[in-house]
Amino acid sequence: MPPITEAHVTDSIADALQYVACYHPVDFIEAMSDAYAREESAGARNAIGQILTNSRMCALGRRPICQDTGSANIFVEVGVEAVTSWKRPLQDIVDDAVRRAYLLDTNPLRASVVRDPFGIRKNTGDNTPAMLHVEMVAGDKVDITVSAKGGGSENKTKFAVLNPSGSVADWVVNTVETLGAGWCPPGMLGIGVGGSVDKAMAMAKMSLNDAIDMHELLKRGPSDPVEELRLEIYERVNALGIGAQGLGGLTTVLDVKVRHFPTHAASLPVALIPNCAATRHVHFQLDGSGAASFDPPDLSLWPEVTLDAAAADARRIDLDALDDALLASLKPGDTLLLSGTLYTGRDAAHKRMVETLDRGEDLPVDLRGRAIYYVGPVDPVGDEVIGPAGPTTSTRMDKFTDRVLADTGLKVMIGKAERGPEALKAIARHGAVYMIAVGGAAYLVSKAIREAEPVAYQDLGMEAIYKLRVEDMPVTLAVDNEGNSVHEAGPKLWRRSA
Repeated sequence: MPPITEAHVTDSIADALQYVACYHPVDFIEAMSDAYAREESAGARNAIGQILTNSRMCALGRRPICQDTGSANIFVEVGVEAVTSWKRPLQDIVDDAVRRAYLLDTNPLRASVVRDPFGIRKNTGDNTPAMLHVEMVAGDKVDITVSAKGGGSENKTKFAVLNPSGSVADWVVNTVETLGAGWCPPGMLGIGVGGSVDKAMAMAKMSLNDAIDMHELLKRGPSDPVEELRLEIYERVNALGIGAQGLGGLTTVLDVKVRHFPTHAASLPVALIPNCAATRHVHFQLDGSGAASFDPPDLSLWPEVTLDAAAADARRIDLDALDDALLASLKPGDTLLLSGTLYTGRDAAHKRMVETLDRGEDLPVDLRGRAIYYVGPVDPVGDEVIGPAGPTTSTRMDKFTDRVLADTGLKVMIGKAERGPEALKAIARHGAVYMIAVGGAAYLVSKAIREAEPVAYQDLGMEAIYKLRVEDMPVTLAVDNEGNSVHEAGPKLWRRSA
């Protein structure tokens, strides 16, 4: 048997990372298509439609599904009888693959990993190091699962050690109800039960790569306690009415995955990790015959989705002519198409702006009467103005919101998911509004951006401030100028008992 070489590993993982950035797994497309067909909430159905449209566009154009092309999560199972010719640590081999994939000039992926989690948090520039998980197993092959995990869903990870008599289902459902929409539902829930703290978390993460089979479970019914738990959580979470993007609707989760392991008699560890609408993973096996290859899904798998009805009902907004009367006329849930000037700015830019204001200095951009978009785009290729440019989770900007609105005259903020109580009060206090773009529709959103120019803080990389000119950018009014939120009203409307 020929050895499995370093090149086999590197070539396969690099190609896999490029593949998952652009192609949803087939089971995810099918599950989302079913959710789209069943959804009764207009706002949620439009959001799912945008996600599916974006997915097909990315498959056609081979461009990233989401601007957050994720940290590279690599799961490697090495057969104890496998013949390898590796001379370096596996981490180094895998990092070479990540570096190659994320810096590919024909399809660059966004580098999101920072070297030091403390202090200045400088970006590594190539998305290394990978988050590597290695296990020795029976056999003579090397099995590898490649996953790209976005920060929005990763940040919603939760862990608890329950009493041995505690209810896993109750804890999961109650926890999901507090997560908000920053994890970009509809997606998956990965749950690890038992083991130790680290074992439970690893099981939850790995379970997100399991095939979606909830439709089969619903059809045949559960056959063991684990399947009973999966089904109970699935039905109860969807009954919460959170819906796509938190707008209220029938589908919040597509599937619930559970892995379990023996644990201490005094403990019941439970880890919960959600996966977003940019679910991205692929599995392959190496046997020494060469690198793995990946075939794109058949385009006929995507459903026919029309967004024309939503666009026809949308109200067009000129971002260069914002005034208080216009903002006061907008109501939560309104579908809008934005055109005009739009600035970008997310965590690092907001922190620097507030530091500048603290010093009594002028900001590098004039935000009075303007709109800001919470986004860190992918670099453009070819004739693109900008790469995929979907929204980031807005609650991270909440602590800056009051100061920025008060001192700059900013009137419109655009991001994804709900705003916290602090931000809602600030929005109402300053007569501003908050809009959401669909998380998981980054390539679709980028097509509405006609011009893009970095104008400040270029040293922050993807977190620099850009000046954009947009045309018919699709958004939903999430918070009006009195602080009323669709993320509170929508789920209440669609909540049902289960």
